[in-house]
Amino acid sequence: MTTSQAVAQHLPYLRRYARALSGSQASGDAYVAATLEALVQDPKVLGTSASTRIALYRLFTKIWNSVTLNGKPMVGAANQPVERHLAQIAPMPRQAFLLVALEGLSEDDAANVLDIDVPKLRDLVEQSGRELAAEIATDVLIIEDETFIALDLEGLVEGLGHRVLGVARTHSEAIALAKAKRPGIILADIQLADGSSGLDAVNEMLRGFEVPVIFITAYPERFLTGERPEPAFLIAKPFQPSTVSAVLSQALFFERNARRRERRAS
Repeated sequence: MTTSQAVAQHLPYLRRYARALSGSQASGDAYVAATLEALVQDPKVLGTSASTRIALYRLFTKIWNSVTLNGKPMVGAANQPVERHLAQIAPMPRQAFLLVALEGLSEDDAANVLDIDVPKLRDLVEQSGRELAAEIATDVLIIEDETFIALDLEGLVEGLGHRVLGVARTHSEAIALAKAKRPGIILADIQLADGSSGLDAVNEMLRGFEVPVIFITAYPERFLTGERPEPAFLIAKPFQPSTVSAVLSQALFFERNARRRERRAS
């Protein structure tokens, strides 16, 4: 397998991680693109690590935590000023938490990516856990046609301190629930029981109000190509509870910060 082939197989998951850190497809993909540009300019930048994935994540992390790249401000897709870029950099605790909980890396690998030792990684993950526990509870709409998965999600989000407004199995049920009870966040399957799309249901809701959405699918790589408008937050089936916790907290983190900026601007 060539280096390019080895890197390509890890790109969907690097995009997932980048989007979770940045809160958007455009910004996350911009950092992934910058990572690939650095790799093209100097293929040796991956080093001699036995794991292409870990080497790729290490390179991404160096770029993510840098103010400049090749002497130019790394301002993502929206050309924000450097000050805004610095404000958007995810603190180390959240990077550590996502590497372990979302990306499923071992402690040794996650520590390697962040260029720290394992005790420091554990301290960061614990710190992130305390910060995430302080998130404001919200109302959750679950769109899921598989009964046992819906029950698992319901128990999980309630265990995190959130309230479940209801579980919808079809497009029409989802729309009705969203109209009757305005959710604070939505967990949505892609394929629903009536053959409809969770994406279509959510897009219809978003025409009436803004709400963070996390999509759940057995084929996340289909939605992580960077070639079209895509969900910023994705969870792959079968999922781990820690993954749901991590992504849910990230989505609420960006939503809360957006509301604070709106209040300051008004």
